[in-house]
Amino acid sequence: MTERKFHRYVVKVEILSEDELDLSAMGLSGISYAITEGDCSGDYEIAEHEVVNGKEMAELLLAQGSDSAFFQLDEDGNDLED
Repeated sequence: MTERKFHRYVVKVEILSEDELDLSAMGLSGISYAITEGDCSGDYEIAEHEVVNGKEMAELLLAQGSDSAFFQLDEDGNDLED
């Protein structure tokens, strides 16, 4: 069986605005709206991209406060069986 590969992306967003923004309250959809439809200018770049294995992905998911089962993995990065 081939080991599954997962991808990790880190995206850097630059926002230019006249007013101070509460980005944590805006969330990603609010930030997107502010720079595409609202009164902010913005741009983004892919700051990092890496391929990770199941164990690394399980650790990354847990660090985000998510669950390794999101990608059908156990906490050690092994595939969950049906």
